[in-house]
Amino acid sequence: MHNVMSLKTICLLFVFVTSLSFSQESMHLEEIAPEVEGKQDVKTEIKEYINHHLLDSYDFSLTSYTTDSGEHKYIGFPLPVILWDNGLKVFSSSKFHHGESVAEVDGNHYALHHNKIYKTDAAGTITLDEHHHATNKKPLDFSITKNVFTIFLVGLLMFFMFSGMAKKYKKGNMPKGIGRFLEPIILYIRDDIALPNIGKKHYKRYMPYLLTVFFFVWIINLLGLTPLGVNVTNNIAVTLALALITYVLTTFTANKNYWGHIFWMPGVPVPMKIILAPIELLGTIIKPFSLMIRLYANITAGHIVLMSIIGLMFIFKNWLGSSLSFGLAFALSLLELLVAALQAYIFTMLSALYFGSAVEEHHDDH
Repeated sequence: MHNVMSLKTICLLFVFVTSLSFSQESMHLEEIAPEVEGKQDVKTEIKEYINHHLLDSYDFSLTSYTTDSGEHKYIGFPLPVILWDNGLKVFSSSKFHHGESVAEVDGNHYALHHNKIYKTDAAGTITLDEHHHATNKKPLDFSITKNVFTIFLVGLLMFFMFSGMAKKYKKGNMPKGIGRFLEPIILYIRDDIALPNIGKKHYKRYMPYLLTVFFFVWIINLLGLTPLGVNVTNNIAVTLALALITYVLTTFTANKNYWGHIFWMPGVPVPMKIILAPIELLGTIIKPFSLMIRLYANITAGHIVLMSIIGLMFIFKNWLGSSLSFGLAFALSLLELLVAALQAYIFTMLSALYFGSAVEEHHDDH
């Protein structure tokens, strides 16, 4: 009964937070919507804002507003910028003033252009080629961006959550608080994902990774629905890193039976083996590639559709169209709560499936 009440409380909390996120996005779009009669300009501004919303940033902006004098104010905090440009350059992102200023460090000047750092002169000149691509030198960038900061934050959150649960189990006690909610999910991943797909003999080797990737993706996706504006899993570099971990674990823990079926399929004629072997080898790369694209595309599409529907409110500009847009956006926000968990489940399930195929024992048919 306590678990059911906890689940209801958490669901209601996320519904409330999603509503706040919806309100904040509406406020941001209202700020950028120009006061013109033509709809084309509004559409362009909305499209530009959506593209900007999907990008990573060098500071953590919680919200922003425009004063009566027209000055744009940001509420948040800067993050460290770490560059390698003939030596290590470390400074605060506040020097960029949200891309409006040139940062001067040890006599070098850097400017933001399309959310990337380029080396410039004191005036911040960006030289473009015929394709409108910047030709300025780009230093090696190791900065702690908003996405990187969020990954560290979620990592620490998971460490404290699960280390607390582990201490309770060591003492022979049942976990309390959030642990009561997490325990059934952990058991579900073990009993319904790991055991059926990997097998009783090998599943324990992969449980730490399966649990980590499930809760990491789930928590990150939920944070993307909050007013924080965190969009980690719609960054293809993040989903690529997760997919590469799955690929490396599958490849380096696979047994000889796995590789035998790829390079020398039993019972298949030799000429066909020569043809099929490269295809089978390519398949081992395509599987994690599909993991990367699936997670990236679904999360990105969700953000784009949601913000596009919110933007319709500023195109219609009447009570009927705005009300319908509001209702549809709110319903889609609730659906995104399901998508957040579903994408974490799919990534974990397919990873377990690949691990299972890698450690499957050879069975002789008599």
